[in-house]
Amino acid sequence: MSDARSPLRLNLGFFIHQTIGYSRDLPFDIPQIRLESDLDLEALNGTVRVTRTPQGLLVQAKLHATTFVECVRCLSDCAQELQVDFSELYAFNSRSVTESNLILPEDGKIDLEPLLREYMLLSMPIKPLCRPDCKGLCPVCGENLNQVDCGHTAETEDPRFSNLKSLLDQ
Repeated sequence: MSDARSPLRLNLGFFIHQTIGYSRDLPFDIPQIRLESDLDLEALNGTVRVTRTPQGLLVQAKLHATTFVECVRCLSDCAQELQVDFSELYAFNSRSVTESNLILPEDGKIDLEPLLREYMLLSMPIKPLCRPDCKGLCPVCGENLNQVDCGHTAETEDPRFSNLKSLLDQ
């Protein structure tokens, strides 16, 4: 059902002639895939269920994968688990189109890559961390504090505010 060169391109033309309610689960287990030029995924797996409806083909996906991101505190590369769960309708004609404007092509082949990329990017955290207790970088020497204790202490107060602090003490 999918193309070996493009595993997210599905030939669903036979669904058009099925009865309403006919569905099929399509398992995915792709060791490594690049979505466009900016998203590399590893261990992409899960299931896509395709259901024939009166309006078109309903695609329901539950997929998860791993990508590598840079920790915002220590700047080291770390694995980030991503999970998506989405439903989209590929309409048979323009009268049945939903907000996503997806229409089933005449050849019956749909490409899930743009949708998957969009949903995976949306599931990425804004500030990825290598671990919740990441110590970050030393503000003095730049050493990764998760790996080394450089001995520097963070300056607790700014000397420019010492006069103001004395006013608070009074």
